Amino acid sequence: MTERLYYNDSFLSDFRAKVLDATELTRQNNNSTWAVRLDRTAFYPTSGGQPFDTGRLITESKSGVPLESAIEDVFEDEHGEIWHRVSKVVPPGADVRGLIDMERRRDHIQQHTGQHLLSAAFIQLVSAKTVSFHLGEQISTIDLDVPSLGLPELVRVERLANEIIAEDRPIAVHYVSREQAQQMGVRKLPERAGEIRLIDIHEFDLNACGGTHARSTGQIGGLLLRRTEKVKQGVRVEFVCGLRAVAAARRDFELLSESAALYPCAPADLPVNISRQRDEARHQQKREVRLLEEIAELKAAQMLDRVSETPGLKLIAEIFPDRDAVFIKLLAQRLTRSPGVIALLGSSENSPAVVFAHSADLSSDMGTILRELVTKAGGRGGGGKDFAQGGVPESTQLHSILEEARNKLLAR
Repeated sequence: MTERLYYNDSFLSDFRAKVLDATELTRQNNNSTWAVRLDRTAFYPTSGGQPFDTGRLITESKSGVPLESAIEDVFEDEHGEIWHRVSKVVPPGADVRGLIDMERRRDHIQQHTGQHLLSAAFIQLVSAKTVSFHLGEQISTIDLDVPSLGLPELVRVERLANEIIAEDRPIAVHYVSREQAQQMGVRKLPERAGEIRLIDIHEFDLNACGGTHARSTGQIGGLLLRRTEKVKQGVRVEFVCGLRAVAAARRDFELLSESAALYPCAPADLPVNISRQRDEARHQQKREVRLLEEIAELKAAQMLDRVSETPGLKLIAEIFPDRDAVFIKLLAQRLTRSPGVIALLGSSENSPAVVFAHSADLSSDMGTILRELVTKAGGRGGGGKDFAQGGVPESTQLHSILEEARNKLLAR
């Protein structure tokens, strides 16, 4: 099987190997992708929550010209063999040079080692076991088997993890049998037989893992918890380490500075200013609602005064081009407080809307009538017998809808 060079040196970025096998994966017109198997590799395949490495394979043509193939994916097959997906075929028997993208590798080292540290800290401080780990392009997450986590607990865990990082504790790799691992008290063992690779953070954590890791905790560079969310199996914790943590802190500071400049105030004063603005906005909103209700009350009185009345019925049909759905709803409620009133109202401001309502002493089914008419116009709506509302695609449809509803009601 392919010798995994990253097992013993996570920082190996340049290696030599021989191609053992090459197989075509896909072909479209003249373009193919190939899977190449080497006798030894430093490229990490996607596994255990950690993504694959990228980089290049370099070989020479028969004429001595260097040929490069970008590594597009690294994966394991069902037999545990490692394959490298490339867009150019590298024939079996060829000697190749592998170059790892060390910026990506270093980032994965920091995030994955940080995860070991974080998982151990959660166990020690809050007895929360990690049930899954995901290393993403921007953030990483662990899922914990606890029902909830409070801010004080998160702060304690984050502080402990960063204290271990600051102590720059050595990290060692051990190879042991399953029986030895059980005797050593390994945190979590894989479900397989054979030799087991252990990652040992000195006097803090011992865990089985096949990923790439730092040589000491100081290389993690720092750990920052971002947020938590409730998931099916417990609580998901989002975190970043090393250069990701620096970039996240920089983005946060820039966002705070931009937000503070809008007020203007110092970033530390933002919570007070935002709270004050929210209180003012709520107060203003309440004032606007009261004013709108007063306007609707006055408008309803005017309309009732001028409407012509048939015996026992006042039918009002009107379209408001400069009012929205909220206003015609309020207006319909005010109009139908009086007995014997049917209100058929339309609004063409923003999204065209209609409201049908009648007083409690009448018996027409406004929901059925409205639903039939707005559906025929390509809109949606509904409601009960006393009150219904909906919307239509075009404001030009409002007049015909109100007129048809009026005719239906007067014909009954």
